[in-house]
Amino acid sequence: MSQPSTSEEAGSQEDQPLVHPWPYLEEFFEIVGSKNNSFRMRCKLCQPKYHELMAFKNSPSNLKKHIQKKHPTHLQRYTELTSAAMKRKSSTEVSPAPLPKQAKLWEARRVSQASVDKAILKFIVEGLHPPHIVKQPRFIELVQHLQPNTNVMTRNTVVNKVMKASTDMKIKLKAALNEVEFIATTTDCWTAHRRGFIGVTAHWFNPQTMDRSCAALACKRLKGSHTFFALASTLNEIHTDFGIREKIVRTTTDNGSNFLKAFRIYGQSDENNNLEPVGEVDDDGQDVDEEDGSEDVEFVDAGALLDEDDYLEYQLPKHHRCACHLLNLVSTVDASKADVNPLYRRVSRSAFAKCSSLWNKSSRSTTAAEVIEDNCKLQLIRPVPTRWNSLFSAVERIVRITREQGEGALAAVCSELDTPKFTPVDLAFLAEYAKTMSPVAKALDVLQGETSVQMGWLVPTITLLTTKLQQLSVTSKYSEPLIAALLSGLEKRFRDMLADPELIAAAILVPKFKTCWTSDEHIIKLGLDYIRSHLDCQAENSISEGSQSSEEEDFFSSLKKTGPPETTQQLDAYLGCPGDTVEVLKPFPAVCKLSLKLNTALPASAACERLFSVAGLIFRPRRACIGSKNFENQMLLRLNKAYW
Repeated sequence: MSQPSTSEEAGSQEDQPLVHPWPYLEEFFEIVGSKNNSFRMRCKLCQPKYHELMAFKNSPSNLKKHIQKKHPTHLQRYTELTSAAMKRKSSTEVSPAPLPKQAKLWEARRVSQASVDKAILKFIVEGLHPPHIVKQPRFIELVQHLQPNTNVMTRNTVVNKVMKASTDMKIKLKAALNEVEFIATTTDCWTAHRRGFIGVTAHWFNPQTMDRSCAALACKRLKGSHTFFALASTLNEIHTDFGIREKIVRTTTDNGSNFLKAFRIYGQSDENNNLEPVGEVDDDGQDVDEEDGSEDVEFVDAGALLDEDDYLEYQLPKHHRCACHLLNLVSTVDASKADVNPLYRRVSRSAFAKCSSLWNKSSRSTTAAEVIEDNCKLQLIRPVPTRWNSLFSAVERIVRITREQGEGALAAVCSELDTPKFTPVDLAFLAEYAKTMSPVAKALDVLQGETSVQMGWLVPTITLLTTKLQQLSVTSKYSEPLIAALLSGLEKRFRDMLADPELIAAAILVPKFKTCWTSDEHIIKLGLDYIRSHLDCQAENSISEGSQSSEEEDFFSSLKKTGPPETTQQLDAYLGCPGDTVEVLKPFPAVCKLSLKLNTALPASAACERLFSVAGLIFRPRRACIGSKNFENQMLLRLNKAYW
């Protein structure tokens, strides 16, 4: 049918805008006009051909006939739309029952007893509340006010439900870990209220989305001395319980001598897995033996010991020393060696002594804290030996106050609190100290991340930190000895890591870095050689698994290679790809798989420190009598909300 003229169409339409008489059929027909008691409809299914038909205002039967004749494949959809429209029309015609003026909550919605129990359980677990909160009269009153005719669980029921929920959560977590090929763990020990615990966290990548996932595996009671044997036994038990012992690529711990010895004896080792020998520097910079120093020396028969234990009883994964802990030692133990310089020692001791006087005053006296806040508009930060970056943050706050409020504000505080005043040299030294330690603090913040950081970030971060410190030494006036001490500490503590081909390869396989983080061609060659050799091993393993050739053919198969292997081509294409997101890895499956294997591990054990932070909120002084198993169940449920 030919398209009507504009003048004819305009004459047939009313002045008011057209409204579709059957809105539920808009996906098939469009109204274009009206004439007398009929509507002019255009069929959308006939496009690009223009086809118009008439439909009486009280019946779309002509439209249905058109669908039956011209578009029979859409008849079922037409019928479904018509039936649904009729049902809606019939439901609206029935007048609803009159509602009361104010509907009460329990009349508007009723929930089951099981739903109430589950809500209470989530409230207790996620809010870190003790189970006996359900015995408080006001809590019972609150629940029954919101949902009358329901019962509130007893404390014993809560504990039993927590145990059951923890068991179900572990089953789901094991199923999730079973689907992953590469897993990394972090572990550490924690002591509170005369009880010791060992915590373990797991980290992995989703191969499809390349997103980082994490979970808490355990916060288990550790009785007796925390010897290397006890740690190895407990870790092996946890890994076996979750079925991940063969999947763990690396375990990150701090520099405790017991952890170092446990992994040196029972852990996997190769030419790239550098572990500390006995008698190396411990956490506090002192030369100690790897055994617990508090234990008495016990003489045993060496022959009997060798017969009983050949160090194959437990199997631990490869070990990695926490990079943040090492940086903390660099900024404290190694930085203190700058005092060898007499000028630096005199200036630093003068400035830090005056800072300590202020920090002590502000922490011991509320009046002093009020004086500082009134004059400086900010409070001081007091350094804590067990917290990373705390000294830098404390000095930076004083420098910020001087910069924003002027030197007079700090002088007024010192006068009112009767503490030694800062000289211009002291303030200049503190400003330079904060500027010098700023790259170290930023490197700590980067490496102790959990969701975005990968093992491949370690070597570029330390390399860039070294470069920044070297640049600062050119313009430094007071901090040259400090910078020299920091550079010496970085060289001593990270020397093996910076030359480890596996860690270099991990950095190259992070699209953010590739090969642009260093100009040392020898370093890049070490990493590329490692990548190529392991890509070749992956290709050979996949070929051997999929082929059924004889042993003779397998032995001479390498002679048939005539060009660069496909994996090498993937590596070259990856290095030439301009993108810097993880999506770059997906077109290169062999490179992506190796990147996941090398970068799953974390460079720092900060994740386990966060686990203990949550544990401290549960295991409070007023809850020090909580059972170890109940404590662990509540904490794991709190941290693994995605699995229950």
